[in-house]
Amino acid sequence: MKLRISTILILLLSLAVIGCQKLLPKAPESQDVLAEPIEGLSSNQMLFHLAGDGEFARVFSAEDGLGPIFVQASCESCHVGDGKGNPSNNLTRFGRYENGSWSGVPQLGGPQLQHRSILNYAPEELPAGVESSQFIAPNVTGLGYFAAVIDDDIVAMADPDDSDGDGISGTYNMILPPAGIELDPRYHTFNLFGQRIGRFGRKAASINLTMQTVGAYKQDMGITSDFDTQDPVNMAESGFGDDQTPDPEIPAETVNKVVFYLQTLKEPARRDIDNVDVIAGESLFTEIGCESCHKSTLCTGPSEIEALDQVDFYPYTDMLLHDMGSDLDDNYTEGTVETYEWRTTPLWGLGLQQDSQGSETYYLHDGRATTIDGAIQFHGGEAATSRAAYNALPGPEQDQLITFLKSL
Repeated sequence: MKLRISTILILLLSLAVIGCQKLLPKAPESQDVLAEPIEGLSSNQMLFHLAGDGEFARVFSAEDGLGPIFVQASCESCHVGDGKGNPSNNLTRFGRYENGSWSGVPQLGGPQLQHRSILNYAPEELPAGVESSQFIAPNVTGLGYFAAVIDDDIVAMADPDDSDGDGISGTYNMILPPAGIELDPRYHTFNLFGQRIGRFGRKAASINLTMQTVGAYKQDMGITSDFDTQDPVNMAESGFGDDQTPDPEIPAETVNKVVFYLQTLKEPARRDIDNVDVIAGESLFTEIGCESCHKSTLCTGPSEIEALDQVDFYPYTDMLLHDMGSDLDDNYTEGTVETYEWRTTPLWGLGLQQDSQGSETYYLHDGRATTIDGAIQFHGGEAATSRAAYNALPGPEQDQLITFLKSL
């Protein structure tokens, strides 16, 4: 009798498990997910990656040092699922030319507007007499590959004077490294009067992931670190910040964990590569000249991380800045580039971005286009010839090209 009861209980439990499995949604395939580590990490590297993941998701409060003025309370608030942001949380950057050189106008609270604040402290408003631009938060996956590209390879792709006459110039932004930010000599080999090549951000204004992360902590969340100990302040209200939390608010170790997390996020995976329309669209992409800037293949230099060590990767960018024409000229810039020049956006992950953006998709640096076709129509300057060639394609071929882009 006891045996029969035990058998019945086991049977009922099995049926319950099967029922739950039917009710639960199927887990997404790895190729459809952005927030995963690259393969081949050692156990110690994986632990460090997970620690960085926790810091990336951490929500700061005023007690932790948030503010006194800020944009969001966590990294993940802008980069949901490590994907691209939504225009509702765009960053507003501002500055102006002073004595012939671009300035982030720190005396006015620049280079970024912090429109939120802690209790009893006034948020910023955009000051008069400046130029501004809206920046949508980018996809943060696969950044370790870009960090591991050697400067010499970036320089080799550049053609600032269009010496080959193909209408594609391509240049790089030269940035003065902040004090305390170490640059890996394996990758950062090009030095022009102390300035180094920028490779991260819409204007390529950050040289490496540490510089990018330190800037995001301060400008987005008002969090100081060992690398930058000064809180952002509302210069229209006072010349100092007071969030009642001793600075620095996070140690260098925390920044390094987040940098390693970003460095070891996997690249977005290709999908539907055997689809006939994807194959045809890829050929059209090259035929009409998009490959000239959105280069399919780059290569990393040496790395202690196996997956990043001297490997080809497929981001569809040349990491350079190009003249994108008057429609995309916001009269705003950073560093040494022109206001109409923008870094070639990597196209990998394009077909997955709706998962982090909600029901709509938003393209370009500020999300002004809601379709891929709409984004193409804003391409002017060096991209005008490719745009014209795309517009000359029959409708079915345009659809094939867009199908290919959505497979990236």
